[in-house]
Amino acid sequence: MNYGRRKASKRQKEITSKGTMQGKRMGVRLFKAFLLLILVACVSVGVGGLIFVKKIINDSPDISPDDVRPSGYTTFVYADDGTTELERFVASGSNRIYKSIDEIPTDLQHAFVAIEDERFYDHKGIDPQGILRAFVVGVAHGGNFSEGASTLTQQLIKNNVFPNFVSENTFSEKLERKIQEQYLALKIEKQMSKDEILECYMNTINLGQNTLGVQAASKRYFNKDVSELTLSESAVIAGITQNPSGYDPVTQPEANAKRRKKVLGNMLKQGYIDQAAYDEAMADDVYARIQTVNSEIGQDSPNSYFVDALSEQVVSDLMDRLGYSETQAYNALYSGGLSIYSTQNVEMQKICDEEMNNSENYPWLTEVGIAYALTVTRADGTVENYGSNDLRNYAKNVKGDKQGLLYSSEDEARAFVEEWKSTIAQEGDTYVENLTLTPQPQASVTLMDQSNGQIKAMVGGRGTKTSSLSLNRAYKGSPRQPGSCFKILSTYAPALDACGQTLATIIRDEPWHYSNGASLKNASGSYLGDITMRKAIEQSQNVCAVKTIDEVTPALGYQYAKNFGITTLEDSDKVESIALGGLTNGVYNYQLCGAFATIANGGVYNTPTLYTKILDHDGNVLLEGNKETKTVIKDSTAALLTSAMEDVVTSGTGRNAQLDNMPVAGKTGTTDHDQDLWFCAFTPYYTCAVWGGYDENKSLTGIDTQYRFRIWKSIMSRVHANLEEKDFTMPSSVEKKSVCSITGCLARPSCPTVTEYFAKGSVPDETCPGHGDYYEESDSTDEESTNSSENGSGSTGNTDNSGNTGGNTGGNSGGNTGGNSGGNTGGNSGGNTGGGENGGGETPTPEQPSARLLLPNLRGIYKFKS
Repeated sequence: MNYGRRKASKRQKEITSKGTMQGKRMGVRLFKAFLLLILVACVSVGVGGLIFVKKIINDSPDISPDDVRPSGYTTFVYADDGTTELERFVASGSNRIYKSIDEIPTDLQHAFVAIEDERFYDHKGIDPQGILRAFVVGVAHGGNFSEGASTLTQQLIKNNVFPNFVSENTFSEKLERKIQEQYLALKIEKQMSKDEILECYMNTINLGQNTLGVQAASKRYFNKDVSELTLSESAVIAGITQNPSGYDPVTQPEANAKRRKKVLGNMLKQGYIDQAAYDEAMADDVYARIQTVNSEIGQDSPNSYFVDALSEQVVSDLMDRLGYSETQAYNALYSGGLSIYSTQNVEMQKICDEEMNNSENYPWLTEVGIAYALTVTRADGTVENYGSNDLRNYAKNVKGDKQGLLYSSEDEARAFVEEWKSTIAQEGDTYVENLTLTPQPQASVTLMDQSNGQIKAMVGGRGTKTSSLSLNRAYKGSPRQPGSCFKILSTYAPALDACGQTLATIIRDEPWHYSNGASLKNASGSYLGDITMRKAIEQSQNVCAVKTIDEVTPALGYQYAKNFGITTLEDSDKVESIALGGLTNGVYNYQLCGAFATIANGGVYNTPTLYTKILDHDGNVLLEGNKETKTVIKDSTAALLTSAMEDVVTSGTGRNAQLDNMPVAGKTGTTDHDQDLWFCAFTPYYTCAVWGGYDENKSLTGIDTQYRFRIWKSIMSRVHANLEEKDFTMPSSVEKKSVCSITGCLARPSCPTVTEYFAKGSVPDETCPGHGDYYEESDSTDEESTNSSENGSGSTGNTDNSGNTGGNTGGNSGGNTGGNSGGNTGGNSGGNTGGGENGGGETPTPEQPSARLLLPNLRGIYKFKS
C-alpha cells in the first residue's frame, strides 16, 4: 500500500471534492425519506388498526351483569305429528341448579382458577401474560395457535353473551369476536366483583353427562350437594371443563384421573393447598364412588333409546353444522328453550317396544347376562374394586365355564355372584355393589321411512332400560359384524351399477380360495355350479360374492359402502373379505338400515335423522334434520337389487319374514358361529333392520337363530296392518328380456330360458351358441362341478335361515368384545384375512328345499364371470 505524501493528498482531494460531498448528502436524504415512509406506514397501519378495533368495539353489545348470568328455558321434544310431547330437557331443577358463591366450597373455586385461569384474581378481565405465552407456544409449534389464553371472564362472556356467535368462517370474523370478547371482559370486570364472575362461571359451565353447573355435576357424579364436596371430588369436577366428553369421569376415568392430578398439582404450586392435602386427595379412590353413584343415579326415569340417540344427534349437529362449542351445544339443548320436532311415530315406537320385549319372540332365549361392579372397604380402611372381568375370570379359571357371564335365571346369576364374593370376603368388610342383569341374547331394531331418511322408531336392546345414555345397540353404542347383508352394498351394487354385470351374469359357484390362498367355503358346504347373480343373491353364496368382488375390486366396493352411509369403515377393509362383511369395526344398526333404505328409495341416500327441525326459543329455524341427500346408485340398479332381494324373501334365505299383505325385499346376514344375526329388509313403505346376538359374543348355533325374523315380521306386520297393499315398481330405465338360463346370453329357440330384468343398455349382445349335446358331457367334463351342483345348496340340518357358519373370520377371533359395556374393541382381528372363511352365507330353511341346478360345465366354451 502506498503511504506517500502525494498519494495521501490525492486521496484527501477525492474525499472532499464537491461531487463526493453531494453524493453523500443525496444518500442521507434518501435514507431519511425511507425512514419517514416507514414511519408514515406504521402510523397509517396503527391508525387504521385503531379505527378497525374502534368499529368492532362500537359494534359490541351493551351488556350488564344480568347478561352474563346463566339463564335458560326448558327444551321440548315432539313426535312426528308436531303436537305430542315426547320428552323435556329441563334446565332448572335437574340440568342446572343455581348455587351462590357462598354455597360453593373454596376448594372447588380454587380448583377452577388453578386449572383455567391462574391469574384470575390479579388481571382486569384479560391476561396479557397468558396471551404472550400462547403466542410463544404457537410460534414454537409452527403456527399452531391452539394454546388457550381466555380468562374465566372471557369464557363466561363467550358462553352467555355470544352463545350464537359461533359460525366464524374467516380469520376476520374470529378476530372480531375475540376483540369484542376481550373488550367486554374488561368492561364487565368494572361492574362485577371477582366472586360474582366466578359464581356465574361455575353455574354456567358444561361438566359432562348433560350437566350444566357445579351443583348438577355434584349430584350427577357424587349424589351430594356441592357444598359437601371434598378436595379430591372438587378436582375431578374442575378437571372436566376443558373437554367434557374426553374427561368424563364416568366413561373416561383414566383420562379424568390424569387431569385431576394436574388440577391438584396446580393448586399446590399456586399455594391453594399444602402437601398434606395434596397427598390425601391423591390417595382418595374417588372413581369407585363415581361408578357406584352412576349405577344409583341411573335408576331415575331413564330416557328412551330414541331420545338418547336424539340428544346425541342434536348436540353433534349443533357442533358440526353450526360450529357450537360443546358447552354451547349442551346449553342450547338443556336450557335453550328449543322446540325439537322429532321423527318418532308414537304408535310405531310402541309396536317396536312391545315386540322387542314380547316373550313369544324369544321362546327359548331365557338366559341372563351380568354387568357388575363392587367396591370393598376392608376393616383396616383399604379399598378394593372389582368388576365383571373378575367374575368372568373366576367362572373361566375356577369353574371351567367358558360361555361368559350367562345364566339360566336371575336367581342362578345372583347365586354365582354370592359364590364369587365368598372367595374374597374378609371379616369386617363393607360393600358397595352394583349388579345389573340383562336378558340374553340381545337385539336391536331401527325402523325408517326410506323416502326421507326419518327414523320412525328405535330400540337399542331388550329388557327394562335402567338408565339414560345406556348402551344403545341400535345407534352408536355397539357396532357389530354385518355378515352377508354387506354383499349387497359392497359387491352386487357396484357390480350392477358400474361394472357392466347383470342379474343374469353367470358365476361359477365352486370351491375357491382367496387371493392370499386362504380357503373359502359356502355356509352350506356345498356348491351350485354355474348360477346367475340373482340366484347367488337369493341363496347368499359366499364364493359368488368373493368372485364378484375380485372383478369389482375391493377398493370400489369400499367406496360404494362409504357412499351408502357406513362411517365405521377403515382403509384396512379394502380387501376381498369386504364382500362378506368381514370388517375391522363392524357397522351400526341405524346406518345399515339407512343403506338399505337407499336402495328402497331408488338409489337416493338420505342421512338417517331423528328430527325434522329445531326451532330456537324465538321460533326461528335453527336446524333442519336431513343434512345430506345424494344419489348413490342408479334407479335401475336399485330396482334390480330390489327384485333380487324379493327372491331372498320368497324363495331364499329370508322366507320366514314374508308378510301377508305386502311385498318384502331384504337380505339376511350371519357371522361365524351365528354370533351376529341380521335381517335388513323393506317394503314399498318402510325399511327395518334387526340385529340379534349375545353381548358376550356367544354362538347361537343350536339355540335359536330365527328370532330376528320373528321380531322383524311381528313389527312390520303391525306397522303395515292398515296400509294399502303396494307393489315395488320398475323404473323406465329397466327392461325385460328372455335369456338362456345356462349361459346368460340371448336365448335361442332351443334354450331353456328365463325372463330377467336389465338396465337399459346392459342386455347381453351375444346369442347363445347352443348347448344341446353338452348335457351328456357334463359328468365327464367336470366331475367336481357336477357333484357340487347335485349337492345344491341343501340344508346341512340347520333349521334356520342363517346357516351354521357365516360372517367373517373376525367373528371367531374377537368380533364384538364390548359385552355389556358395548363397543367393538377387537372387531374381527382376522376379518380381513379370509374375512368370513365360511362366512356370510345363509342356509335355506327346511320349509322349502333349495333349487338344484343340474348345469354342465361350460368353462372354456362360454365366457363366464368369475
